Amino acid sequence: MARPARYRHFHRIAWLAVALTLCVVVFGAFVRLSDAGLSCPDWPTCYGRAAWPGAAQEAAGHVASEIRPFETHKAWREQVHRHLAASLGVLVLVLALLAARRRRYGIAQVVAASVLVAAAIPLYMHGEHVAASALAVGGEAVLLFAALRWSNLDLARVAALTLAVIVFQALLGMWTVTWLLKPIVVMGHLLGGLTTFSLLLWMAWRATDRPIRLADAATLRRWVIGGLILLALQIALGGWVSANYAALSCGLDFPKCAGQWWPQADFREGFVLWRGIGVDYEGGVLDGASRIAIQLAHRVVAVLLALYLLLLAARLLRTPGMRGWAVAVLLLTTTQVTLGILNVKLNLPLPVAVAHNGGAALLLFTLVSLIARLRRPE
Repeated sequence: MARPARYRHFHRIAWLAVALTLCVVVFGAFVRLSDAGLSCPDWPTCYGRAAWPGAAQEAAGHVASEIRPFETHKAWREQVHRHLAASLGVLVLVLALLAARRRRYGIAQVVAASVLVAAAIPLYMHGEHVAASALAVGGEAVLLFAALRWSNLDLARVAALTLAVIVFQALLGMWTVTWLLKPIVVMGHLLGGLTTFSLLLWMAWRATDRPIRLADAATLRRWVIGGLILLALQIALGGWVSANYAALSCGLDFPKCAGQWWPQADFREGFVLWRGIGVDYEGGVLDGASRIAIQLAHRVVAVLLALYLLLLAARLLRTPGMRGWAVAVLLLTTTQVTLGILNVKLNLPLPVAVAHNGGAALLLFTLVSLIARLRRPE
C-alpha cells in the first residue's frame, strides 16, 4: 500500500495537541496536589453548571452540595482542568478524522464512536449509569476495532487508538469523582494522561518526518526502550504514592526514612490495588507501615532509573551527533532527583511537587522522541 497523502497541517495540529496535553497533565497534577480533585462532586458539570458557581449560595440548591460543601478556591481548578481535557478531546477527534478520511468508512467509524460516547454523557447525568457505560464501551469497541484493522502508513491506527485512550481517560476522570479518589483510578488517570501524551508525541514526530539516522539506531532504540519501561514503572509508583498520600510517610528524612535506613514496612497491604467502592479515599486510608512501603518502593526504583538514565546519557555521548540528547537526559535526570529530595525535605511544597510531575513528563518527552526519530540509514 502506498503512503496516502496526509492533510498538510496534520503535523501542526498534532504538535498543538502535544502542547495542550502537557498543560493538561501538569494542571491535573496541580489540581490533585492542591486537594481539589473532589471540589466538583458531580460530573461533567460543577454543581450543575458548565463552568462553576461564583458563590456558595449559587451551589446550595444543587444535589451535589449534599455530597460536599462548595469551595470557591478549589472548584474552578477542577472545572478548568475538565475544560482543558475536553478541548484536547476535540483536537484528538480532529486528528482521528483527518487520519481516517481516506480509509473506507473511516470517517463514519470515528463519527459513530464519537456519537455513542457523546450520547452516554446525558444518560450518566440522569442516573442511567448502566446504559451510559454500555454506550461508552460500544464507542471504545468501534475505535479499537478500527485501530486493529487499519495500518499505520497514514497514522490512522495511532490516531484511532489515541482517541480511544482519550475516551477511557474521560471515564477515569468521571470515576475519580464518583469513586471518591479511589487510588487505582487516580493512578490510572495519571498513566492515561501520559500515555495520551506519548501517543500524540510519537504521531507528531512521524507526521513531521525528521528522523535521526544512525548506523546503530536499533541498539540505541533498545537502550531507550529500556529506560522508557523503567520510567513508566516509576511514574506509576509516583502516582500510587500521591493517590495514597504517602509522599511524607518517611517524615522529612532523606536518605533515611523515619530515622532508619529500612523501617518497618507493609508491602503486602501497601500494594492492594482494589479495595471496593464507597470509601472516601481523600487523605488516604492506609496505616503508616503501608505508606512507608509505597514510599520505599518509589525511592528504590528512582535509584535504579537514575543509574540507568546516566548510563544511557553516557551511551548517547559516545554516539556522534547525539551530544545534545545526552545533555538533556542528564539534566532532566538530575533535576528530577533534586525535586524528589526537595519534596521530602521541604514538606511537599505545591510548586515543587507540581514541577516534579512536569519533570517526569519532560523525561518522557525525551525518550519517546528518541524512539520516534531513531532510524537506520536508508
